[in-house]
Amino acid sequence: MQNRKQDRRNELAKRYVQDIKSADIWSVFKIIADFVKGFEELGDLGPSVTVFGSARTDVSDKYYEKASKLASMLGERGFNIITGGGPGIMEASNKGAKEHSHVESVGLNIDLSFEQVANKYTTKQLNFDYFFSRKVMLVKYSIAYVIFPGGYGTLDELFESLTLVQTRKVTGVKIFVIGIDFYKPLLQFIEEKLHKSGMIDDVDLEIIRLTDDLDCVVREIEESLLTQIELLEEVGLTDTKYYKSLSNFSQDIDSVKNEDK
Repeated sequence: MQNRKQDRRNELAKRYVQDIKSADIWSVFKIIADFVKGFEELGDLGPSVTVFGSARTDVSDKYYEKASKLASMLGERGFNIITGGGPGIMEASNKGAKEHSHVESVGLNIDLSFEQVANKYTTKQLNFDYFFSRKVMLVKYSIAYVIFPGGYGTLDELFESLTLVQTRKVTGVKIFVIGIDFYKPLLQFIEEKLHKSGMIDDVDLEIIRLTDDLDCVVREIEESLLTQIELLEEVGLTDTKYYKSLSNFSQDIDSVKNEDK
């Protein structure tokens, strides 16, 4: 078994070296194919939230339960859920979303030598050859990113999300970090080292919303819809399918709220 895993890792390593380091024009086409696939399948998705987190989180872990619950809460309100498509937090989130037939539970998988086995709770599953194209799709079509506890991959996704918002490459997107006990030391490092050393500004600290309050996360994601809609109006994209889907979705939420009153 161990030998098979090692052979698999060696096979993937050789393939990626050949694809990325070579001057083979076919590698360029494969990379483009990854992007085209994502654009075609996700372009009309509508209001979505991406959830990041460890593939190693056990089903009995409290964060597995929280991820499933949050995804279900968002799915109930009509938000699609996007994950990396694997086990752990990703599985929990897809599981919560799949409880609601009117939304998509999306898994954007990648071919790895370990851990990344597609979970069974997706309604739309895409497989990518390259991390960079997959990461674009994980953030491109979402109005909010939710970061649960995780390892190197999750931290990479957290800091890439922060960088995108800080540099205004994406705007109006909320970043929620779930797990106060888990992430508090990291946030202290950011404040005490990065901020106090002048490497980030005051406003950069406000990008991160550290909380364990799932109701707060859902409420703020709903509120952020208006920001997204206003931004699309400012740049003249009111005729796009994406704008219309957000606008209609926002009106539906307002109607439900008015009925509750």
